[in-house]
Amino acid sequence: MTGKICDIFRTKNDSVSFEVYPPKKGQKKQFEIIKKTINHLTDLQPDFISVTYGPGGTNKGKAVEISEYIENKHDIERHKGTIALAHLTAVGYTESDISDILDKLNSKGVQNILALRGDIPQDVSFPYGAWCDFEYAKDLISVIKRDGRFCIGAAAYPEGHQDCKDLKMSVEHLKVKVEAGADFFITQLFFDNTAYFRFLDMIESCGMNMPVIPGIMPVLKASQIRKIVSLSGATIPDELNEKIDLYKDNPKDMEKFGIDYSVKQIDELKRNGIKRFHLYTMNRWEQMNEIVKLSGLR
Repeated sequence: MTGKICDIFRTKNDSVSFEVYPPKKGQKKQFEIIKKTINHLTDLQPDFISVTYGPGGTNKGKAVEISEYIENKHDIERHKGTIALAHLTAVGYTESDISDILDKLNSKGVQNILALRGDIPQDVSFPYGAWCDFEYAKDLISVIKRDGRFCIGAAAYPEGHQDCKDLKMSVEHLKVKVEAGADFFITQLFFDNTAYFRFLDMIESCGMNMPVIPGIMPVLKASQIRKIVSLSGATIPDELNEKIDLYKDNPKDMEKFGIDYSVKQIDELKRNGIKRFHLYTMNRWEQMNEIVKLSGLR
């Protein structure tokens, strides 16, 4: 077992981390592909790799398997010290379910959890059936905190959550998550650094000083980013919007611009004192390698 992320933050002033997701198909070949991706990402010496899963909890089992691989089964001599951050959504689970999941994660050597509420289906109102115990992420966080075995991350929303666009309320929600036991935050994707800086100022004015790591998502495919933005509610700056329209039928130019845009975004954050970065890879290790090296993160 390689340790807890909160311990890294206590001993290091900077960090680089990635997010991957399980392959859509459960075939062995697909799992071999994600293992290759992870091995290439670990060559960049990330402090941790987070593992998400699909909408509605699809691929949860594979996410646990991938988290275990990150912690235990890749080339230990080459990638010593890589830590897995397993996503855990509360939607669809009861509190007794969570206890079993925590035991399973702990048995696999996973000591870090990103605790999220998850998306509640449109036809379900809280409380209902399997959604009876966890209305908000804070409810899940408090259960994990009581367990005592895990470092707990949570989500932050620089432009507000889809269900609550009031930024002051979003900051209040962060305070509640900290009180419940959250150790650090990773932000939802954003493309305008001004939104992140404004959010940080609001957090600091409330006396909170825990890490709030910016989540950076490179725009590598026009159609893909349109879909993601429609789900997240992130604002697309005019410059980026124009290029997405310009390059939507030219994948190579879109990818090149997307890489350059991410590098510029990271550079501006660095110039303003930000030292921790989380990259949403979309399982694209070659492009992440270029971004990390061009931006001087590694």
